[in-house]
Amino acid sequence: MRVIQLYVEEFLDYLRAEKNVAPNTVESYGFDLRRYLQFITAQDLNAPAQITSRHVRQFLTELVLAEYATTSVARQLSAIRMFHRYLLGERYCENDPTVALTLPRRSQKLPIVLNIPEIEQLLAQPEVNTPLGLRDRALLEFGYATGARVSEIIGVKLDDLFLDERFVRIFGKGSKERLVPVGDVAIYWIIKYLETVRPALARGRATQSVLFLNGRGGKLSRMGFWKILRRYLDAAKIKQHASPHTLRHSFATHLLEGGADLRAVQEMLGHASLTTTQIYTHLDRAYLKEVHRQFHPREKAFAAKVKN
Repeated sequence: MRVIQLYVEEFLDYLRAEKNVAPNTVESYGFDLRRYLQFITAQDLNAPAQITSRHVRQFLTELVLAEYATTSVARQLSAIRMFHRYLLGERYCENDPTVALTLPRRSQKLPIVLNIPEIEQLLAQPEVNTPLGLRDRALLEFGYATGARVSEIIGVKLDDLFLDERFVRIFGKGSKERLVPVGDVAIYWIIKYLETVRPALARGRATQSVLFLNGRGGKLSRMGFWKILRRYLDAAKIKQHASPHTLRHSFATHLLEGGADLRAVQEMLGHASLTTTQIYTHLDRAYLKEVHRQFHPREKAFAAKVKN
């Protein structure tokens, strides 16, 4: 057995025993590294110190030429990089040939977006003359009005609502806090829910502070949100394979299509991309509210209705 093969097996044992990596992940690393090992063996390389960045780049190029998916090539490089870092840490070699290599750019799938008529059709489905129907209308309106993630929506507390100022405080990934405008349409349904439905649902201290409750008075779950959305998508006869995140994608797309400034939408979504060097400026709150009021389709329709 070649020396490098022994190192691969040792690395996989290290992942299992010391890093407590999940068995499926270890198996995946093993599969990728054995493919890499076949290439190294064919190059007649017997020791880690003999492997250079040129060899790793050549291996990845062969995968690309063999029409492996971009995500597969990226995963392969990730496994190789971890392996060589392990070799360097154990002092089996003095250099890491992957240090100057970058992951291939991953192809990005376009998100599923509902058009404005579909959104209108979806939001009209809940029977607002029933308690849970009214809650669902408030829930869906809130999701589309704010573009918040599902985890953020179900985590909103009563203290996070600043309805007089038309803002909601959202805690995003990494507990990062942001203020997001909420339009008059969503506020209308939230207030109706707060006044007529939520007091009857609330039970016990655990959920006293949570905005959206399930039918048993507990905190609404991600799965609960998904089931609610799925029911109304079916009722609206919308065939798109939509998910709770679709409301977020639709929110952003409709604002941008309406002419909203990209930076304002990014601020509202709470995006912080690792692939860009641009630092998004923290926009003035009044400007954010004006952008939201001017370009959100339901806000424009509501304003026109009030004006007439």
